[in-house]
Amino acid sequence: MLARGISSRASHPRAQQQGQQDQQNPPQQSAPQQPAPNQSAPPSQQGALPAPGTPQQTPPEQTPPPPVHLGPIVIIDPGHGGTDTGARGTTLVEKDVVLQIARILRAELERIGYRVVMTRNDDSNPSYEDRAALANAYRDAIFVSLHVSTTGATGNTRAYFYQFPVPFQATDASLTSNAAIRGFGTPIPWEQAQRPFSEQSRRLANLVQIELTRRFSQSPNAPTPAAVRNLRSVAAPAVAVEISSVSVSDPITLTSLSGLLAASIAKGIAAFRPMPATVTSQP
Repeated sequence: MLARGISSRASHPRAQQQGQQDQQNPPQQSAPQQPAPNQSAPPSQQGALPAPGTPQQTPPEQTPPPPVHLGPIVIIDPGHGGTDTGARGTTLVEKDVVLQIARILRAELERIGYRVVMTRNDDSNPSYEDRAALANAYRDAIFVSLHVSTTGATGNTRAYFYQFPVPFQATDASLTSNAAIRGFGTPIPWEQAQRPFSEQSRRLANLVQIELTRRFSQSPNAPTPAAVRNLRSVAAPAVAVEISSVSVSDPITLTSLSGLLAASIAKGIAAFRPMPATVTSQP
């Protein structure tokens, strides 16, 4: 059998002599060559994964561009405010509820591309004249005033358009519907500013009421004509929307309807004045 650990060349004298020389002068091992400072690492080391625990650099997050609002202008008027609380219930006051609805409606309209201006966005109480003046500063705007009733079945919603107590006088050139179409070229008395827009306001109220009735079954089928003070001096299509009521025992019963109410109003506005085909809510 083969002896283990003994080389066959060791029995030859020359091999023994050579073996002794190998033991006296063992071969020297050369140090591994290091790459020059300016030389790139071998391909096997390029793109190597970092060691475990090494912090990773994450690319910065890109903030999406804000939506672009280039559509028609809508003036949202949350009724009352400040010391004028409006209707009061056990736990709710009108001025707070309509401000919440107004903010939700603004978000909904801006989402689809409308430009929105609010007559108030806090607990202030602009005068009727200030609210109307803000609306009249914009050409081709739409005015929506928001209110909550004192009584009534929860969810009952009504759209109003202004009805003047004196019958329409077609002989007065400054108060014809043509004046509304021409714009502001014809002087119109401040207290009669809504009169040239009566027919447009009635049509807007009708479209809003259709959407309200679809979502709130206890609502009437037709809008209501009334002398709503918030609308009288607005030189633009203008409606008021009122929901019932602040007398609910549980506030959530009413406030939970804010999103549905805002969507109904936005649908009615879109039917009255659709977004131009070239305008989108995103750039």
